Amino acid sequence: MKALSFLSLFFVAASAIGQTSREEVYADLNKAGGVYLAYPVTESQNTPAPEGYEPFFVNHFARHGSRYLIGDQDYKWLIDLFADADARGALTPLGQSTKARLDSLWPEAKGLGGELTPLGWKQHHDIAQRMHRAYPEAFAGEPEITAQSTVVMRCAHSMFAFIEGLKELDPTLSVPRTSGQKMMDVLNYHSPESGPYSSERGEWFQDYKKFKAEKTQPDRLINSLFSDSLYVRRNLDPSDVMWGLYWVAVDMQNMETPVGFYDLFIPDELYDLWEVVNFQFYACNSSYPLADGQHVDNAKNYLRHFLEMADQYIAEGKNGATLRFAHDGNIIPFAALLQIPGCYSYEANPYKLAETYANFKISPMASNLQMVMFRNQKGDVLCKFMLNEREVPIPAETDQFPFYDWKVARPALQKLIDTPSREYIRP
Repeated sequence: MKALSFLSLFFVAASAIGQTSREEVYADLNKAGGVYLAYPVTESQNTPAPEGYEPFFVNHFARHGSRYLIGDQDYKWLIDLFADADARGALTPLGQSTKARLDSLWPEAKGLGGELTPLGWKQHHDIAQRMHRAYPEAFAGEPEITAQSTVVMRCAHSMFAFIEGLKELDPTLSVPRTSGQKMMDVLNYHSPESGPYSSERGEWFQDYKKFKAEKTQPDRLINSLFSDSLYVRRNLDPSDVMWGLYWVAVDMQNMETPVGFYDLFIPDELYDLWEVVNFQFYACNSSYPLADGQHVDNAKNYLRHFLEMADQYIAEGKNGATLRFAHDGNIIPFAALLQIPGCYSYEANPYKLAETYANFKISPMASNLQMVMFRNQKGDVLCKFMLNEREVPIPAETDQFPFYDWKVARPALQKLIDTPSREYIRP
C-alpha cells in the first residue's frame, strides 16, 4: 500500500515526459510562450469520491487570467520602429505585413498594458463554474466563501470574474473579497533571503545572460523584415527586435484581435527563445540548485494558509471555499514545494533543463492549485490536490489516489513547511 503513492508519482511523471518539450512546442506553438500560454483546460478531472464522502471545502490558489503585455510600451516601440522603417522604405513585403499587423492590434491593447484581457475574465468565470458543478455540496446551504487577491488589478479582476461565475449559478452566495497589503504575505511572499537569488547578483545570472545570447539568433528574422542593412545598423538592435516580436507573438493567443506573428519565426527560433524564458522562470522561482531552496521556501506561507483554513473548516464543521488570486511567481514555487511531478527539478545546466522542466505545464495564464476536501458522516476527512484542474499526487502515502486520508496528508504537508526546502528538493 505504501508503494502505491510512489507508483502514482511514477506513472504521472512518465505520462508527463512521454513527449519532449521540443515536440510539444512544435505541435502547439502557443506553448512557446511558456507562462503566456492561454489556459488549456476546458473540462476538469474529477474522480468520484469514495462511497459516503461528500466535498465540503475547496482551498484554491490561482494566477490571474490572460493579460496583455506588461506595459503599453512593449507594443508601442515596435509599432513606432516599423512605422519609421516603412517611411524610409526599409521594409520588405513581410516587414510591411508585420507593420500592418502591429497597427491592427494597437486599438485593442492601447492603455491596457498589464491588464486582464476578455479571455482572462472568461477563464476564471468558467473555472469557477466547473468548481461549483463538481463540488456542489461545498457551496450548498450557507457556505462560508472568502476571496483575496494581490493589489495588482489583473488579479482583482480575476477574482471578480470568478465570483461572478459562482453567483451566476447561485445568486444567494455571499463572497466577501479583499485586495490589499494585509494579505500580500499570504498571496505574494518573497523573503529577503530569496531576493539576491533572483537578481542580477545571483549565480544564475551569468549563465542566463550567456545562454540568452547564444539562443538569440536574429539575423534570419531581421533580414526577412528589413530591406536596408544600413537602416538596421543605425536604428535597431536585432536581438531586441527579435525578443519584442516574440513577446507580441506569444501573447496574441490571449487577445481578441485575430492576427498572428508565428509565421515570422521558424519553430527552432521559438523553441530557443522559450528555453531562455523557461530557464529564467525556473532559476528565479523554483528549485534551481544554486538558489539553495530559497524560492521554494517562499511558498510555505501559501501552504501554511491552506492548512490553517482546512483546520478551521474541519473544526467548525462548515462548508465553503477560500479563493486566492496571485501570480505565476507564486504558483511556480508552490507547485515545487508540493513536489508535483514535472513541477520541480534539480538541474543547474540551462541546456538540459527542458528535459525535466517546462513552465507551460505549470503556470499558464489562469493556472491554479486546488485542495478539495471531503468528509463522511463519521467525520473522517479526505483531500485531493489538483493542478490546473488535473488530479496530482503529493508526497504522502495513500492507497486510493487521488484521495489522501487527512490524518496522513496533514502531517506530511506540515513536514514540507517545517523542513528547509533545500533538504528535499535534491533528487
